[in-house]
Amino acid sequence: MTYKEKQYKRQVDVLGEHSEWFGGDTGNGIFKGKERKFALQDGVNNLFERIRPETEDNVVSYFKKNGISWWNGDGPTNHLCSSQIACLNHLFLLRHDKEAILAIAQAVDPEFDDVIEVSGDVYDPAYISFEVVSSRDYLNESKTGKLTRGSQCTSIDAVIIAVKDGKRILLPIEWKFVEEYAREDKSLGSHGEERRRRYFDSGLVVKSEQLKSVERPHGSIYFQEPYYQLMRQTLWAEQCIKNHDKVVNGAEDFIHVHVIPKENDSLRDIHFDEKWDNGQGMVSNWKAMLKHPEKYVCIDPKDLFKNIFENENLREKCKDLLEYLVARYWTLDK
Repeated sequence: MTYKEKQYKRQVDVLGEHSEWFGGDTGNGIFKGKERKFALQDGVNNLFERIRPETEDNVVSYFKKNGISWWNGDGPTNHLCSSQIACLNHLFLLRHDKEAILAIAQAVDPEFDDVIEVSGDVYDPAYISFEVVSSRDYLNESKTGKLTRGSQCTSIDAVIIAVKDGKRILLPIEWKFVEEYAREDKSLGSHGEERRRRYFDSGLVVKSEQLKSVERPHGSIYFQEPYYQLMRQTLWAEQCIKNHDKVVNGAEDFIHVHVIPKENDSLRDIHFDEKWDNGQGMVSNWKAMLKHPEKYVCIDPKDLFKNIFENENLREKCKDLLEYLVARYWTLDK
């Protein structure tokens, strides 16, 4: 079985073994018009118990008050393998805990010595923000100039602002779970023409201090997923810092964090056209396109939490969350 197939089965098994974690939900809900084993009856039950609407600091209220769109609907999806839900289940509970968020940032770079609040949230800002967009349309993605968090523009799953030697560093986090991609050149057709206009004809890629230039966008790595998304997020981080956007709160540099389970071979080992593929997989292919490859970090979700596991105080404080994440999402090293 592929990693994706294994996770679909695992989620159904965890639901059967720990129905109390899912509010007693029985599964077999409707997803895209059909009853499916991997769909809950109510998407709210997809969330870790301590971030559901009945709690004071809950993610549904956070999304509503900050004008954030949910993936595939008006509320939390009932799809058990949603990466948006996985990201929120891992991180949302910790967003006010400075010690925990610093521990996560230090899993990316051990030299970080502080974290500061992210200023993009109108409602209840904290040390991490979700579905973040810039305050202005730097990437030519909106005809009106208005950007909606989580919808039809480059939106970052989560953002942390860490500090090293007094310098603020933006950590845009892209969260993956079971994603896998077929080959598709996104520079083709009418939509492709618009994408080329936004990112290439505008000069964004050519002038980038991080992305290497290519002779032509057609057939290039920048228009093949998952690299297309990484390209846009890199440009987003660069432009936010260059334009001193308020959402980055004075950050001077960035480290692009790509959270992908180590076992997701379909994504990590994805192969592309020979011109862009060195045969070593996604991370190596992408770093080859970067002028500063050290500013891109791909990490397994459990490794993002390694410092929390190793800190007795944090481990005890996060005991119920860690139990949930271990059972539902992680494959622990033996």
